[in-house]
This record gives sequence, C-alpha cells and structure tokens, in this order.
Amino acid sequence: MTTTSRPGPLAPNTPALPRVSLECFPNPRVDRSAAYGAERARIVGGEALERARREITSWPGYRATPLHELRGLARALGIGALHFKDEGTRFGLGSFKALGGAYAVGRLLTTKVAEKTGRPVKTSEIAAGAYRDLVREITVTCATDGNHGRSVAWGAQMFGCRCVIYIHETVSEGRKAAIEAFGARVVRTPGNYDDAVRQADADARSEGRYLISDTSYDGYMDVPRDVMQGYAIMAEEALQQLDGAIPTHVFLQGGVGGMAASVCAWFWERFEGRRPITVVVEPDKADCLLRTARAGRPVAVRGELDTVMAGLACGEVSLLAWELLREGADAFVAVPDEAAIACMRLLADAPYGDPPVVAGESAVAGLAGLVGAISTPAAREALRLDAASRVLLFGTEGDTDPQLYREIVGRSADEVRAGARA
Repeated sequence: MTTTSRPGPLAPNTPALPRVSLECFPNPRVDRSAAYGAERARIVGGEALERARREITSWPGYRATPLHELRGLARALGIGALHFKDEGTRFGLGSFKALGGAYAVGRLLTTKVAEKTGRPVKTSEIAAGAYRDLVREITVTCATDGNHGRSVAWGAQMFGCRCVIYIHETVSEGRKAAIEAFGARVVRTPGNYDDAVRQADADARSEGRYLISDTSYDGYMDVPRDVMQGYAIMAEEALQQLDGAIPTHVFLQGGVGGMAASVCAWFWERFEGRRPITVVVEPDKADCLLRTARAGRPVAVRGELDTVMAGLACGEVSLLAWELLREGADAFVAVPDEAAIACMRLLADAPYGDPPVVAGESAVAGLAGLVGAISTPAAREALRLDAASRVLLFGTEGDTDPQLYREIVGRSADEVRAGARA
C-alpha cells in the first residue's frame, strides 16, 4: 500500500525545518563499479533470500507495510520526492524486526528437528504442532534493546519453543513488558547492549540454549545471515510500491549494521552501479559504524551508549554487515538525540500537508540524517542531494514504547493517527 500526500503550496507562516547538526563521513572505500558477486550473495541474496521471502510472505497476517509519499516535506527539503516505509504495522509487533528474528527461530527449529527425525521439516509443520514434544524442549535466546527480542519471543510463541531474552539496564519497562507478553522470560543485565549480548551468549553455552542474534562475530555467522535475509524483504516491497522506480538515495538506520547492510545488498545485487546512494545514520552516542568506517576496521564504542534512539544503542559492529557496508555504503552519518526528537514531532505534526506518521525514536534517524545533510552544504554536496533527488527512508518502528512516545510527541500514537484520518 502506498499513501500519497497532496499538499497545496507551503503557507508563508509554515514552520521551519528542524535544525540538525551532524557528522558526515563520505566512505573512501565505496566502489560503485564493483559487481555484487557470489561472496556477498552468500551473506545476503541468492536462493537464501528467495527462501526467506517465500517463508515470511506465507505467514498469517503478512502484508506489505505502507509506503507514504511525503510531498510536502520533500518540497520543504528541496528534493524531488520523499518516501517513508512505515514498519510500525509489521505483523502487529511494531517494527521491522518481525522479519528477522522470528524467521531465524523458524530456520533453527527446522534444522534441529530434522537432525532428530532424520527427515526434512517445514516450518509450517512445526507451527501446526506436528513436532510439539521435540520443539518444546528447545530454548532460544538473545539480547535486545527491545524490538529484536520481541520478534524472537513472538517466533518462539508461534512455533512452540521456549524463550529467554536478555535486556540491559536502560531498556524501558514498557519494552520489557512487550516481550513478556509473548511468553518469554526476560533477564535484565548490568551494562549496555553489547554486555547483554555477551551474557546471552555465555548463558546459552552453559545452559544448552540456542542464540538467535542479529549481531555476527567470529564463530557466529549462520543465524545472523538468516536474520538479514528477512530484513531485505522491506526493500523488495518498497521497490514494488514505487512501481520499479529506483530511488536516488536511501538513508538507513545503523545499530549493528544488519538492516542497513541488508537493504544496501538488496539494491546492489539487482542494480549494481545504478543502486541508490546509501547513507548509514547512527546516534552520535553510539556511532560504531562511522568510527569503523574512519578506521577501516571494526571499532567498538564503549560506555553506557545512553541515547534516546534505544534500538540503535549498539557499540559493536556486526562483522557480516561490515563486509557489505565496507564498499557498499556511500557515507556514514551521526546525529544527536535532539534531532531524533525533532523528527518524531515533525512526522507527527505534518506541518507541510502530509499525512501524520507515527514513528518511534529509532525510526527517524534516517530522516534526521537527511534533514541535517540538506542544511549542511558540505554534506549536501558530498551526498549529491539536489532538486532531482528521490529519497527512500525506512521507518523501522512505530510507538514501541507508547509512554515514551507520548512524552516526546505530546500525544499518543492513536491521537496522531486520528489526525491522519480526520
């Protein structure tokens, strides 16, 4: 579904765009002439991606998420077109993560059940309860800032296995409760997200659990590959909704890099040098991808990583994601928390005649990067943004913490949506 705004001319008293400061690092290693190639396709692409597409689109409740055309905001920014892929309705979980974690749970269970039965097994059989006794003895686990854990817990509930989710000390109680609603046991750990990842991994080894992480590291690659295949479905849907018109730019949230790498890979595999200019955007308090790009090797960000963009509060890069972004991303950008807050309000208030959009704290980093780049001459020139640019954004979550959303925006998501219907 594509929703299109039809604004009239901007009124003389129309509010100005938010002021967004940013750090922009054009990637000196990007190679727009390079073929995608078999090595990269082994990470995201090929038959594995097609298998994920067939599986996920067969699940009950699957439908493509909306693509909003924000004509008024595009005109205010001085670009040709702006589209916002709204993942807030994905399978009722509120974020794009529903595509990755739950799919990886299903893949793991089919493998383990096949090992025990000696025959190929389909996820549809597991979901129907055909191997209930075997599946209920399996426990999946992961660390999360909120959304990935919710997807893993949902997948565990859908397929009938047990689930333990680790959250770090600054994850909100609202996000904790949302995970528990799917029957998972939630363990809160000291430290930041990366500390929770290490604790989940250590406990999985000692307790015989199976780790379903969206972060890859030495010795742990297969499951994150499955997670990333699921994420790429967003890009396929978006291009179909654009009637095949390739965007000139995509601005993508960073985190550990899995989502950004998946979308970058999807466009790269299909369009090679005609793929969009890819810009990866992170909080300035958790800019591990930007620092990695500067150094040319994985660099960790230590400390609390205390950013309002909770889903992006990651200090260590996923190695598989870096393999794709190292030469695939055109630039890396870091923005402050104030920019995310301003852009949440910008989408909800819709001052330029567009439909109001509900977008959570981590969903708007890409928009913040775009707004900041437009108003920064050096960044605008480096990223080749002009009146002909057609920009695609991925709004990776809705109001996944409803209380925090209300505090930031000043009204609830339902009230914002009511404005869209009025």
